[in-house]
Amino acid sequence: MSDVATATLRAAAEREAAALPPLLLRAEHLANTVLLGTHGRRRAGLGDEFWQYRPYQQGDSRRMIDWRRSARGDQQFVRQREWQIAQTATLWVDVAASMRFSSQGALPQKGDRAQLLALALAALLLRGGEPVGLAGVHLPPRRGRAQLLRLAQHFAGGSAVPATADAGLTDYGLPEARAMLPRANAVFVADFLGDTAPLEAALAKAAERGVRGVLFQVLDPAEEAFPYQGRVTFESVAGALRHETRQAGGLRDRYLQRLAERKDHLSHLARAAGWQYHCHHTDQPAQAALIWIWQALGADQGRG
Repeated sequence: MSDVATATLRAAAEREAAALPPLLLRAEHLANTVLLGTHGRRRAGLGDEFWQYRPYQQGDSRRMIDWRRSARGDQQFVRQREWQIAQTATLWVDVAASMRFSSQGALPQKGDRAQLLALALAALLLRGGEPVGLAGVHLPPRRGRAQLLRLAQHFAGGSAVPATADAGLTDYGLPEARAMLPRANAVFVADFLGDTAPLEAALAKAAERGVRGVLFQVLDPAEEAFPYQGRVTFESVAGALRHETRQAGGLRDRYLQRLAERKDHLSHLARAAGWQYHCHHTDQPAQAALIWIWQALGADQGRG
């Protein structure tokens, strides 16, 4: 290849990379580090029995089309089998105001870490041929590179996918369980510091459908350690909650007890639904967090 051709190719590649959301580039880099350091997921379990018909989607092989079923109308359908349902992944990432918290400028916001992990996980799953989507009705599970771009644009705020009602307007997000396929996998990523009743309802719906997955809690290290002393005014990111004290240190033991109780409750909810629970801090490596989620989903794949 000539120097001119090489320079032209490099310029085209740089233009393409520049057009991608920065979050996507970071997520793909993170996914690459995990692929190099792990041996993938176990896929034993469910069989190859027919489960349902579903509309043909971009990224599906045309060999999957059931032409007899498709001949009944104008839409093309594929036969989805039990193992394909089980490998479908649905993500819910909290985008409420509390996820914008960071105790130090050097630390990422909780929401930034949550979105990075979710997008990197999606990159891994999509590379394995698994459909990935968002919980709810706006971005159903699909395969292929185009789906990763849709997810990245959604997280970056540049997508035509409607934002959820709690997007940055309330302190805590409402877990979403609509449109989850039976026996699929799901990952909920949030700080889970708000009312747990919506989470309990979402997990109950998931359990009814045989959905298994992960509750992944993301906390700032200050939320774990409570390093405050003296006069402090505590205010939620959305401004709905406010508390002023002259002796913040005196609240520490009570706060740590309530945080421990919340973690125990989340762990109990996860076990009752057949899910797994893990807590991650934003000062910890994102790679270790992604590996944990990846392996946890792998363990779920072997449940059949």
